[in-house]
Amino acid sequence: MIRDDILRQRLEEDRQKLYDLQAKYGFDHASVLKQSMILDELINQYNRHFYVREKNPIA
Repeated sequence: MIRDDILRQRLEEDRQKLYDLQAKYGFDHASVLKQSMILDELINQYNRHFYVREKNPIA
């Protein structure tokens, strides 16, 4: 499983990439939509990771 800090870093990098693509091409360009889907999946992964941790705390 991906570590917390790596996941957060990837989220921030992919979010910035989405902002940059949107500024360059607009909202409806294929590369912007593709990056949005990539970011959505990372957000889902982040939420699943922390939801499982909250339900089953290690400590």
